[in-house]
Amino acid sequence: MKKTHVPFRLNMVFFVVFVLFSILILRLGELQIVFGDDFKRELQRTADVTVNNPVPRGKMYDRNGNTIVDNSPLNAITYTKSQNVTQKEMLDTAGKLAKLITMDTSKIPIRDKKDFWITQHPKEAKAKITKKEWAQYNQKKLDDTQIYQLELDRVTDQELNSFSKEELTTLAIYRQFNSGFALTPQIVKNKDVTPEEYAIVSENLENLPGVDTTTDWERKYDYGTTLKSILGDVTTSDQGIPKEQLDKYLAQGYSRNDRVGKSYLELKYEDVLHGQKAKVKSVTDKSGKVLSTETVSEGKRGDDLVLTIDMDLQQQVEKIIEEEMWSAKSKPNTGVMDRAFVVVMNPNTGEILSMAGKLIGKDKNGKTVMNDYASGTFTSSYNVGSAVKGATVLTGYQTGAIKPGSIQLDEPLKIKNTPIKKSWKTFGAINDLRALQVSSNVYMWKTVIAMAGGKYVPNGTLNMNTAKTFNTMRQSFAQFGLGTRTGIDLPNEMNGFQGTENNSPGKLMDLAIGQYDTYTPMQLAQYVSTIANGGNRVQPHIVKEIREPVMDSNTVGPIIEEIEPKVLNRIDMKDAWIKRVQEGFRMVMQVGDGTATSTFRSAPYSPAGKTGTAQAFYDGSVKSLHGTEVWNLSLVSYAPSTNPEVAIAVVVPWAYSGNSGPSINNLIGRRVLDAYFDLKKKRQLTEDVTGTEQPTTQTSSNTSQNSQQTGQ
Repeated sequence: MKKTHVPFRLNMVFFVVFVLFSILILRLGELQIVFGDDFKRELQRTADVTVNNPVPRGKMYDRNGNTIVDNSPLNAITYTKSQNVTQKEMLDTAGKLAKLITMDTSKIPIRDKKDFWITQHPKEAKAKITKKEWAQYNQKKLDDTQIYQLELDRVTDQELNSFSKEELTTLAIYRQFNSGFALTPQIVKNKDVTPEEYAIVSENLENLPGVDTTTDWERKYDYGTTLKSILGDVTTSDQGIPKEQLDKYLAQGYSRNDRVGKSYLELKYEDVLHGQKAKVKSVTDKSGKVLSTETVSEGKRGDDLVLTIDMDLQQQVEKIIEEEMWSAKSKPNTGVMDRAFVVVMNPNTGEILSMAGKLIGKDKNGKTVMNDYASGTFTSSYNVGSAVKGATVLTGYQTGAIKPGSIQLDEPLKIKNTPIKKSWKTFGAINDLRALQVSSNVYMWKTVIAMAGGKYVPNGTLNMNTAKTFNTMRQSFAQFGLGTRTGIDLPNEMNGFQGTENNSPGKLMDLAIGQYDTYTPMQLAQYVSTIANGGNRVQPHIVKEIREPVMDSNTVGPIIEEIEPKVLNRIDMKDAWIKRVQEGFRMVMQVGDGTATSTFRSAPYSPAGKTGTAQAFYDGSVKSLHGTEVWNLSLVSYAPSTNPEVAIAVVVPWAYSGNSGPSINNLIGRRVLDAYFDLKKKRQLTEDVTGTEQPTTQTSSNTSQNSQQTGQ
């Protein structure tokens, strides 16, 4: 048989093909085995996203462990938008969900309704554009944006009102779908989600891509409106982060729809209360399809705040203010009185035990009501009258204008071309203690005249260096906290206002008796605390501790940070001078005809303090009454007069007009101090009976009659 020989060239072709296939197989193996994971990561890396899920905020407790602010669980429906989802798919899902739940449609903007109408009626929308306008569009004289704007402008009210209830619900849901970032859960509904809605949505999740059911939260205030203006507010999920703070919070890892504190404690301690969000990694391919999810870290509720506030005392103080204001309003000349403030403070540590303010107003039905205005204790300021005379006397000592025991003649002052100036009563020759006891204006005026290098001569003029003395007085007053921020750990504290009419001798004399510059109730509390504790201006604070969150709702967690007392400055006064003023303050409330003895002499806790009555002019909410001459009432006090443990400030602006009115400042002050010591006594008795240490408002220590004349 004849052998068939394969041509050499054909063998070479086979060999080359074999080599090429071998190289290809080796290359494919290399790509799959060696570089396979790299290519896989390359396909996925465009959407390797970490999603932050929100967690409940930290709680707030009072100093005795009573819960003030908590979180209430809410059933919630959420939507997480994938990266490749289309508008049509989102609308389709929203339409399905609209058949299962109800939504508030009353707040849908007109613009959104027009957009939705155009989406649902594209042919009718295009028909609103004229042939001439389409010709201009084809000639590039009009662009897409301008054509769309013409369509929007021509959607009629009748067309907008043609939506069915289900269509509006679809739109409301679609708006929520669109309000968040891709892969970030967005709350669709968390208010009034019924058990039926929650159940039926949960049952149909397979047909609702991106939709989920979960548990959300809302802030719960266990004491209702008590102290509400100080606790602050949190934005809703609809509001999210305020625009003016968006960049700051996004840089800190927040999401746009995160709820954040927007006022007072919620705002001030946002970084503490917000907590640590759970982190979930969602890995997607280049098309946006989610390939896998992985929990990176569990969420943790925000840390808790323990406040210095005693809520039992706070509630009593608020009740006292309300009762005394309503009682005063039933008396003549009190028509413009609409607010009152009380601050209760530990003078040694600066801890605020109670800060209360009440403001009379109208509710939505026009009914007269008493609203919380605790924030007014440090955001509003008033002329406070003779309460500041302790600072005036100490400034007199410091400047050498007077000495302890200096005697002045309390007499009507007859200054040339000026109405007679006098105290509420003529007292004759008196010393500094007597001047404080009976609230002599003349003693203070003669002190400040000497301070300014002047000399009183009946019917003469006063030649005084007023500019320098104004500066001296204000700098001295600021040592006590008057006319300067106290440093309280709350935002929006004000300084008060300095009188700017002129620097005349008369205005300087007014400053000496609290009739020119304005001060906040918190400043008065810091001022009297500085005198009470022997000369240290202590920073007031409302947060006592920061604590770790724990699962047990009845227990506070371990301490993370304890807020220590902070002395801002030591007043530049001799100890003997401060003790001299302390004695004068004791005489005001306990001795003879002191301006507050009729109210406080019987108090068993040995109070000391100073009353104040200031002539002012009404500038409240009733504009037609602006300029009405009124009297502001104030009181500063502490107790016991030796080794004080509590200090208070009371301010009642515009207490009455005319020549007389109720001494509401003294009535409030006495009842507040009574409440403090009664509460302390009850807790001590409970401790003695049970043998268990009870919480107490006390913390560590050791670091007037009505006047018809100005300034009492």
